[in-house]
Amino acid sequence: MKTSLVPVLSIVLPIAALLSGCSEKPAAEPLRSVRTAEVRYDSAKETNRYVGTVQSRYEVNEAFRVGGKVLQRKVDVGQKVREGDVLAVLDDADYRAAEEAARQQFVAATTQARQAESDRKRLEALKVDGSVSVSEDEKARSAAETATATAEATARQLELARNRLKYTVLRASQSGVITAVRFEVGQVVAEGQPMISIANEGEPEIIADVPEDHLSVFKASRYKAWLASAPDQAFDVVLRELSPQAAATTRTFRARLKPATPRSLPLGATATVVVERPVAETHAAAIPAAAITQNKGKPAVWIVRRAGGEPVGTVELLDVTVHGYRNDEVLVSGPPAGGLVVSAGVQKMAPGLKVALPSVAQIVETKQASR
Repeated sequence: MKTSLVPVLSIVLPIAALLSGCSEKPAAEPLRSVRTAEVRYDSAKETNRYVGTVQSRYEVNEAFRVGGKVLQRKVDVGQKVREGDVLAVLDDADYRAAEEAARQQFVAATTQARQAESDRKRLEALKVDGSVSVSEDEKARSAAETATATAEATARQLELARNRLKYTVLRASQSGVITAVRFEVGQVVAEGQPMISIANEGEPEIIADVPEDHLSVFKASRYKAWLASAPDQAFDVVLRELSPQAAATTRTFRARLKPATPRSLPLGATATVVVERPVAETHAAAIPAAAITQNKGKPAVWIVRRAGGEPVGTVELLDVTVHGYRNDEVLVSGPPAGGLVVSAGVQKMAPGLKVALPSVAQIVETKQASR
């Protein structure tokens, strides 16, 4: 009797396939790419940033010295003017009439003074032979002195009237650029009312507000600044003035800083002031704030231990001491100088985990992008 091989093969083949599958090695897990930052102790500085504006150190509010109706406006905002240029003109009809009236009064007073002086001299000559009494001579002398004083008073009034007529033309008291115009033609303005602002472009300065808790640090620091329109062109600035009193609304102290070397700055531009000072009596390094994690409730960082010159490393958790915080950085001590700390994805790290350093990560990203 012959035995069929079909049932036997149906059992043996699956077992052989299972055994062959068990003998295959599992695929190697790909290295995790990490972002790192180098630990540098020589670059640790306390920094604070303040946003300010560029203004002129000397800015004048021009105003008419008399009131009246505006007939002409000669300037606009942004226009450059020189000292003595005409800015605006008032209706001078009334002032011309007042000047003419004062002139007529001066002529009349001068004529009376000459007549009184002539009478005094005549009576003084007659007094010699006794034709005129002493009292009459004294009256003539008094009348002459009064007429002379009146003539001098009317001369001053005429001068004032001419000055007020001259004040109907508003002229620039300094050279600069017009930053504000607060009136229109046809408007009636009062004497001394601010009309036009002129800023001197020759001495720009940056104005920033400093909180009270930064005040002591701000005074003993070095300063750098840059404009929002040119963030890559930083320049040194020096503190020119720090207000001794806080502003009533913001409770901040106004600081005025000028460029260390003279340079032109666009008025009204936004500027960033960076205040730097070395960390006092502390050997600390600045690392990204995202690199900080915790180990048993204490601050720690993940350090990458490299194997020789290979672009592969193993992460290790290391406790650190925190000395201070910045906007996006933390001042720490503990990590070795020149070491690499993981600055992104610290929550996914584990002791002994092998990672790819930035050079390998960049190669992988480049290959994926080319595909």
